[in-house]
Order: sequence, then C-alpha cells, then structure tokens
Amino acid sequence: MTMRKILLLSVSAGAGHVRAAEAIEAEAAKHPEIEVIHLDAMDYVPAAFRKLYTDFYLHLVNNFSAAWGYVYDSSNTMPRHSKRQRLRRAIEHLNTHKLRAAIRQHAPDAIVCTHFLPAEMLSRESLKTTLDCPVWVQVTDFDLHSMWLQPGMAGYFAANDEVAWRLSQRGIPTAGVHVTGIPIMPVFSTPPQRDECAAEIGLDAAKPTLLFMSGGAGVGDLTSLVSSVLDATGETQIIALAGRNEEMLRRLKALAEQHPGRLYPRGFTRQVERLMVCADIVVTKPGGLTTSECLALGRPMIVHSPIPGQEEHNADFLLEQGAALKAVDEAGLIYRLQRLLSSSAELEALRQRARSLGQPQAAAQVLQQVLSGSAHPAAVADLK
Repeated sequence: MTMRKILLLSVSAGAGHVRAAEAIEAEAAKHPEIEVIHLDAMDYVPAAFRKLYTDFYLHLVNNFSAAWGYVYDSSNTMPRHSKRQRLRRAIEHLNTHKLRAAIRQHAPDAIVCTHFLPAEMLSRESLKTTLDCPVWVQVTDFDLHSMWLQPGMAGYFAANDEVAWRLSQRGIPTAGVHVTGIPIMPVFSTPPQRDECAAEIGLDAAKPTLLFMSGGAGVGDLTSLVSSVLDATGETQIIALAGRNEEMLRRLKALAEQHPGRLYPRGFTRQVERLMVCADIVVTKPGGLTTSECLALGRPMIVHSPIPGQEEHNADFLLEQGAALKAVDEAGLIYRLQRLLSSSAELEALRQRARSLGQPQAAAQVLQQVLSGSAHPAAVADLK
C-alpha cells in the first residue's frame, strides 16, 4: 500500500454529507498507516457565501419547500454550459480559494467528496492539471442530481443499482461506478443491545417504542406531531430527536413533563445507533444517511414530510423496495402506526426487508476502492 494520506471534503448543508465523511474517517481509523483529514468546505469560504449555501438552504426547505423543489428540478435539467451554470461556477470559484489553498497544503494522495460543491471545484482543477491526485465522489442519496456529475473524477460511489445505472447513462464510465451504499459509522455493523441502550435512557425495553427524527437541523413541527401520537398510541414510548434545533428541544421537554415515562426528548447526538436499536418503528424524514442507518439495523420506517427533490426520491426508493411506509399527513401517520403496532406480521415483514437492503460495510468498501487507486475519469464531452 503506497497511499498514506486521504482528504475527505464535506459540506455542512444538513448533517448527511458530513456524517458520510465521518463514517469513512472512522473506518480509516482502523488503519494506523493511513492519515485521514476531514475538512468541511464551509469552514473555508466567506461568511456571506456560507450563509447562502447553508442557512438559506435550510430556510428554503423548512419554510418554502415548494420553492426548493423548483430549484432542485430546474437545476437538474439545466444544460451544463448554460449562462446560469457558468455564472454559478464562477461565483463558487471566487469564494473557494481558501479551500483550494488548504487542499494544496495538505497534499493528499486521494480525495473523497461527499458533496457536489468540492467535487465541482476540484473538477476544474483536475481539468487544468493543477491537481495531481484522484478525486472520488460519494453520492449521498438514493437519487442522482446532475450537480453530482463532474468531469475528471476518478470514480463514483453509488447508493444503489439505479443510481449507478443513471451515472453510466450520463456518461460516467461503468468501470468507474461502484455500488457501495451510503457510508455509515462502523458501529452499525455490530450494533449495541436493545436492553443495554434502553436502560441508559430509562426506557422499558419490553414496551413498544417509537423513534421520531427531524434531521440534523431539526426541521418541521415535531412537537405537534409527537403530541398527537402520544394521545393516539396508548402506552407507547417515544424518543424524539430535535437535532440542533434548541427551540424544538425546549418544546419537546415541556411536552415530556405532561407525559412522564412516555416521551424522551434528545438533541443532536453522535450515537444515534443507541437510540435506533431501542425503536420498533422509526418515524423520520427520508434523508439518505438516516434511512441508510435504519436499513442497516433493520428498522421499519414511516417516512413523512420529505423535502421535494432528493428526499422525495429517497422515499420512493424505500416504498418501492417495501422497506418503509409513507404518511402524507398527521392522520395518515397515526393510522399507519396503529396498524403496525397491532400487526406483528406486517412489522416483521418491513423489518426483514429493511435489513436485506442494509449496507453497513459501505464505508469500508469506499475506503478499499480509494486505496486500490483504480481510476476511470470521465471527460467533459462524455457527460450528458
């Protein structure tokens, strides 16, 4: 093995891209001969650009989801060489000079991007031959948006066979596309025991338990939803994750005081697996990382409030594969919860299907491929 330094580049627009990079980093920690550096691109851009890229995105998806859906769809079909696309790339280039300098300073042997922004930036560097190491791209959804398609990349890691097929249809060499799944933490390969984790929280491991997740940023009105479910599901226990949304966590804690022994609010956690193993059903937005974690643990899901675009497509994949149900509103969620809680056979079927789709070794497969050094870059003319 000649490779010694791998650079991981993520973007903190939502938690998933960062978590995918952290999963690869954790896997690489098993190999002391490899140095891994993880940079969040947003730490190397001007504050105004960071605010536009992260805060404005979260504002859109939380308050104007239809507008985000339009942006997602229109940008997906916009020609690569259109004036708007060239202007966007020029703005990105002007705002990422510190990031490019940091990359040159670290002088990695290989780079893995878990977001399309650094991949697009490095595509330009690769084509100018100012970058002398392979750049790999990890797609972090069960869907493919054209922004992920960048010339000069060493190869792509896809969540499933359809994403791989779509990559090849858009001009990425088949030999350069690897179906690995989405990287999740190594602990999902050997998860902890339910009894142990339930005791840590104060749960009764024998009682039906629901886990409500709102994403790393704490998107949506989770408090109202949980309140209705508490009233409709008897003695069911609920763990509710507010992510980094402090106001949501405060409201959930106030609600928990009204339901002692039934509601367990939590903020952002880096040990979500210890909460997931306690749950009989996970109610969640269908982000790529969260759903991959649920699949790895064989946790039945009810998905709700998907962000238009990537999360809607993630939900479609899960429903098509029989690994989740979808609730379009509060009443639909309560109906599905009551149905699953009263039907052990249906719940077990969802559990088995989810487990069959799980890919807990994704991070290890990505790392192995990067270390192999087998690259199949695509040129601009090849992309469609």
